[in-house]
Amino acid sequence: MTTLEIEEGIYVNDTLTETTKDIDSVIFDCDGVLIDVSNSYDVTIQRTTEYILKEIASLEKFDPVTSKMIDGFKATGGFNDEVDLTYAAILSLVAADLLKKRGNEFVFEVIENADKSGIISVEKFLGSLNVDISKIKKILNYPGRHSENILYSTFDQMFYGPELYQKLFKKKSNFTDEGLIDNDIVLVKQDMLEKLKKKFDNKVAIVTGRGKDSISYSMKELLEQFDLKHSVFLEDESRELAKPNPSSLIRSIKGMNSSHCLYVGDSMEDFIMAEEATMKGHKTTFCGIFGTSKFPEQKIKLFEENNVTIFLKSINLLPKALNLV
Repeated sequence: MTTLEIEEGIYVNDTLTETTKDIDSVIFDCDGVLIDVSNSYDVTIQRTTEYILKEIASLEKFDPVTSKMIDGFKATGGFNDEVDLTYAAILSLVAADLLKKRGNEFVFEVIENADKSGIISVEKFLGSLNVDISKIKKILNYPGRHSENILYSTFDQMFYGPELYQKLFKKKSNFTDEGLIDNDIVLVKQDMLEKLKKKFDNKVAIVTGRGKDSISYSMKELLEQFDLKHSVFLEDESRELAKPNPSSLIRSIKGMNSSHCLYVGDSMEDFIMAEEATMKGHKTTFCGIFGTSKFPEQKIKLFEENNVTIFLKSINLLPKALNLV
């Protein structure tokens, strides 16, 4: 397949018309698609890792988590959950310290050996090395129970801030800084959603790793524009349903009685989930978003290498890409 930039920010391959002509629903991921989280979730990953390494692992010197590391982990297809990614970064940097290796190099060695099984693949690779990280693993006891786990609670406190954390979890935060969730930038526009709802008979939903309360806080009344009955908020669901498990997407597709879904995401987890939904008999075309990445050219390359049918700089280019305007 040949990929072409037909307009600025709109890339399609030569099967676009044939592939998308019978689409009857659109389902969106949230982070990196509906909301730019580069200064909210990504910064929370960085600050949580720094806090755990300093205060819990007692490391005096370590390389910080970078945006390139975050993108690297996500490109493996196993780190849709930001706390999983944080855990992987912590283990990698602790191992680097014990091995006397440079953290900003060793992390990418870990990434090269990670896959869509996420933290399982990271633990397996680190276990194959002559390094004992059992102490930090025992302290973190991750994933464990969300309500009791030190890594989850630290991440949530930093992301939500003291007021929202108290409201959501009925606990007092140990931190006083404002929640990084306030750095969320809502990208989706009302008029774009109206065009899609008109075209697809209101079959416009969300399947995301976030919880509903978290999305509602950032998107406010705009969230009501989606079919919430057939949306899935995976933070509120069993961990076994986490992306790239296609079960949540299939549930949404079946709920809307869709025969061909367009799933709009920004990560390999999203792409794999869409592919696996199709393999299970629920036709899904993946549309990638690259404009929220701090390394858009790398994201474009990733989509090209995986023969993604359509990828866009911005979610708001979707009506134009689908010839709705």
